Amino acid sequence: MERETGPSSSAKLRRGDREEDVKVIEWEEFDHELTRLWSLSSALKLATEKKLSLQPKLESLIQVSADSLRRANELEEMRQRLEARKLLVEKTSAACKVTEQDVKVKEDSLSAEVRSLLVGGTTLSIAKSKLQESNCQLEGESGYTHLKIVTNKLRKRQQYMVSQVSFIYPLKIEAGPSQDQELESLPGGSRLVGTKPVSQGSVRILGLPFSMAPFTKMSFFTDKKEVQKSATALGYVAHAVSLLASYLGVPIRYPLRLGGSKTYIRDYAPYIEPSSSDMSAISTLSQNSKFVEFPLFLDGQDTTRAAYAVFLLNKNIEQLLNFVGENSLGPRQVLANLKELIRIIQSPDYIHS
Repeated sequence: MERETGPSSSAKLRRGDREEDVKVIEWEEFDHELTRLWSLSSALKLATEKKLSLQPKLESLIQVSADSLRRANELEEMRQRLEARKLLVEKTSAACKVTEQDVKVKEDSLSAEVRSLLVGGTTLSIAKSKLQESNCQLEGESGYTHLKIVTNKLRKRQQYMVSQVSFIYPLKIEAGPSQDQELESLPGGSRLVGTKPVSQGSVRILGLPFSMAPFTKMSFFTDKKEVQKSATALGYVAHAVSLLASYLGVPIRYPLRLGGSKTYIRDYAPYIEPSSSDMSAISTLSQNSKFVEFPLFLDGQDTTRAAYAVFLLNKNIEQLLNFVGENSLGPRQVLANLKELIRIIQSPDYIHS
């Protein structure tokens, strides 16, 4: 029942609406209404025709507007790409400026290096030409002759300088048996075997004798004046050896620290280790290498260090003797070896040797 009631009620509603929409026209107004409807129909037809005529135009305008919008979007994208390109160009330009400045700096430094290279090349060329000239001078008999002349001049100059040393520190032999005592042993237990003196008699330097007796055994009865004379004589010898080594151009193996009668000699590889009492007095540590200084004089009752210092001094004289082609007369012949060295240098054969 309810289902049948629903549709019938809705139909009734529609009918009521139609009845409301229906307009009742009086007969007297029928012509007027008909004319109005006719005019409205004509206007509707005319509006429809205008609509149909305007529709293509509207569609074309819409198409044009769509094309304009699309082109505007494309232009915006192109503008954005152009801005990005501009930024890239600016960055590239800045990098080019920095690179250009670096190139200028490098060009300046390269120019300076090229100039220095040119100067070095010129100097090298001059040195090469001088070297060639020197080689030409040394080639053949003329070059050898020139070398011999220069060598003879050098030897003569050395003889002159050595004669000055001999004049400052004259070495003379005093007639009589030699009183030099042989240095029987070295620190560490090693023994030295010396040769006998060439001539009988003691050699004196500036009138002072030198004896190894105080250096081998120190006692209460040892003459203090003799000890002082020996220390002074050793100071003279050390100074003379230092001068001779510089004139001959020979770096001595055991350097000297000159101080007159308080002279020291250095050993970079000593046979013995210094005692704690002597460390502050005679031991010195350098920054690059370690060495020990030994006194060329008697310092207290310890004679071992002084004897070893005399041995090292004689080794320096032996080194100079070997340089001029001679051997030592013995480990105890300090003054005799020095006299022999001066004699060999002052001999006429030294110039032509």
